[in-house]
Amino acid sequence: MERELALEIVRVTELGALSSARWIGRGDKNAADDAATTAIRSMFDSVSIDGTVVIGEGEMDEAPMLYIGEQVGNRTGPSVDVAVDPLEGTEVVACGLHNAQSVIAIADRGSLLHAPDIYMEKLACGPELAGRLSLEEPAEVTLRKASLITGKALSELTVMVLDRKRHEKLIATLRGLGVRVKLIGHGDVAGAIAAALPDSDVDLYMGSGGAPEGVLAAAALKCLGGELQGKLLPDGPFEMQRCLLMGIENPTRVLSMEDMVGTGDVIFAATGVTSGEFLNGVRFIGKERAETHSVIMRAQSRTIRYIRSIHFLPGKDIPQVATSRQNAALI
Repeated sequence: MERELALEIVRVTELGALSSARWIGRGDKNAADDAATTAIRSMFDSVSIDGTVVIGEGEMDEAPMLYIGEQVGNRTGPSVDVAVDPLEGTEVVACGLHNAQSVIAIADRGSLLHAPDIYMEKLACGPELAGRLSLEEPAEVTLRKASLITGKALSELTVMVLDRKRHEKLIATLRGLGVRVKLIGHGDVAGAIAAALPDSDVDLYMGSGGAPEGVLAAAALKCLGGELQGKLLPDGPFEMQRCLLMGIENPTRVLSMEDMVGTGDVIFAATGVTSGEFLNGVRFIGKERAETHSVIMRAQSRTIRYIRSIHFLPGKDIPQVATSRQNAALI
């Protein structure tokens, strides 16, 4: 893949973030998601790829656009798989909370796992621990190994975990070992990435979250030299059958980085919608401008680029959100 693609992809996530940011705090997660999805789909037409969506908004009968199998791009560039989450954190935006972002990963055709929309158990780490831990081992063993490898006492290790009832036992185990636990309310992709960022205080990311988000995080971690191991958690025969239909022959085995993102090049881009672990959110400046904060990473070079952009909004196709006063004037 050409490195210029990275800048093309981040233009797509920027428009998704700008469009959904209009809905921050308005209590309408569906409208926020629709805004991001529509914007990203329209921008893809200008990107020089022959892309196929392998992770998107759902199957064709579930989503009008960015559905699994949809062709995106202007067909003039390389053949690639596309994983996209137009708005990771729809409820986050609706409630005005942290860690919402627009995310895209692209890789050579046939590289990205077709992950069903079910839970996945995850273990994410940075370069120092990559290849040296196992998701199949108990959390206590994992933490003691991490302590030995990093030279940090258990009390100096920090593990990030989604704050969910299903993680109560894991959190209790970690705290029982004396480990620092950093809980996040939302942002599964950002949480996993935090474990591999050079200036992060997070050593590991543990727990379960969405499988599609796991593939997106794995793409970013490959660019960072880190690792994400995943294990699908199908709940009942229907979800098991769904895994099989998507080509996953053994749904309960541990998935490696190669299983999820292949062995070739990967480009990952994300733009913050609301501020989070490593990206600032959209900031509107007056009536005509807005600031975005994005990250672009490429596996081949392992370069991390942060981009701060000031956008002139009248030059972009971003629908305005009617206020209650404007709505009243229409009645």
